Amino acid sequence: MTQETAGPPAFGAGREHARLARRAAVASLIGTAVEWYDYFIFGTASALVFGKLFFPSEEPIYGTLSSFAVFGVGFAARPVGGVVAGHLGDRLGRKNVLVLTILMMGFATFAMGLLPTAAEVGVWAPVLLVVLRIVQGLGAGGEWGGAALVAVEYAPPGRRGAYGSLPQVGNAVGLVLSTGAFALVSLLPDDRLYSWGWRLPFLASGLLIAVGLVIRLRITETPAFVAAQRQAEAQRTPEQRAPEQRAPLVRVLREERRPLLIAMGLRLGETMYGYILLTFVVTYATNYTTLAESDVLWASAIAAGAAIFTYYGMGRLSDRIGRRPVYIIGAVVGIVMTWPIFLALDTGSLLVTTLVSLVAYSIGVGALYGVEPSMFSELFDTRTRYTGLAVASQIPSVVVGAWPYAATALLIWTDGNPWPVVAITVSVLLLGIVAALAAPETHRSDIVADSGAPTARDQEPHGGVSA
Repeated sequence: MTQETAGPPAFGAGREHARLARRAAVASLIGTAVEWYDYFIFGTASALVFGKLFFPSEEPIYGTLSSFAVFGVGFAARPVGGVVAGHLGDRLGRKNVLVLTILMMGFATFAMGLLPTAAEVGVWAPVLLVVLRIVQGLGAGGEWGGAALVAVEYAPPGRRGAYGSLPQVGNAVGLVLSTGAFALVSLLPDDRLYSWGWRLPFLASGLLIAVGLVIRLRITETPAFVAAQRQAEAQRTPEQRAPEQRAPLVRVLREERRPLLIAMGLRLGETMYGYILLTFVVTYATNYTTLAESDVLWASAIAAGAAIFTYYGMGRLSDRIGRRPVYIIGAVVGIVMTWPIFLALDTGSLLVTTLVSLVAYSIGVGALYGVEPSMFSELFDTRTRYTGLAVASQIPSVVVGAWPYAATALLIWTDGNPWPVVAITVSVLLLGIVAALAAPETHRSDIVADSGAPTARDQEPHGGVSA
């Protein structure tokens, strides 16, 4: 296992590399912010308006249930997008795939703002919504892994955690923008909100996508990918050209099963906890508490705004004390705070809800999510890294996509008592802790010095704090 040194030759320690690294970091942050704005506004719209507009029902909670089913369709499409994007990203490069994903998500989101409702075209309205949600899911499936790799593979030695956290910061920025946009339009009278106001956040994505696309077109390929390509060409033999060796997905499934399972366990705990705080609390509050939906949205937006700073802080902390300890800190906070968030909503107090959300999201999710790009990237070989990240992050999304639907159904079953949701959330966070303990500590590894890069199967799990 190669230890990180002051400056691997592949990096080039000069100002040109520093400039390219900063450009890559900014591109990851802004591009991710734009794409996740697109993705998050669908989740918020599912909780607030899609039930009435696309799935009219006598009981609003059942319309919301149907809209959450469509929300889950996007998650079901994400593994497919992840596998395709991972294959292309490992074979053709990170940049080209990131340009494709931002175009796919941008088109789908903008088109949603132009959709007719069920009152206008009947059953075709939800059908078109599902189609566009699938396109969104395919794009999202390839987005996160590519953005994470561009940041991590360009990072200077000893700073992969900090650089890798920037796509997560972009995620929080996208969440703030999307939640804030719907918080503003939700102030409109209901007749205006349901006639045209809900469309504005979707149509605004057109401008954001243009900005993100221009920035991504300016980045170059990462040093790790270029080094891997050069070494592969230099060492190519007939055996290495065999189809099973050339397919990154096959290599991940055959040679990197352990890191894949570890990363999936880490991802599942973080994502299920995060979506409780992002989406499900809106449904719970609007149907079973006295809090106004705009109050819940503002509380979420404030917590996500704080996460902009904690993501980066947790990434930097992981460069010093390791990836595993930081993840475990987040999981413990999540376990402790899952029940209190519902108690806070029950008080009907915006102040209490905001304070509890700040701790639960900015610290809990901040630690879990902030460390994932660097932690996951260090688990996989350079030649399969995009595929490994995409599969590890998107396979759990099939479960996570059904989670808001299942949680809402459980809420109906218990007549508003969230205890089953809390129990399941705590269980998956405990699974995340188990996965973290099984993972190797990789914060000192060198992922660029050789094209093979470190993988979890090459190491024994160990702890350790860097100096």
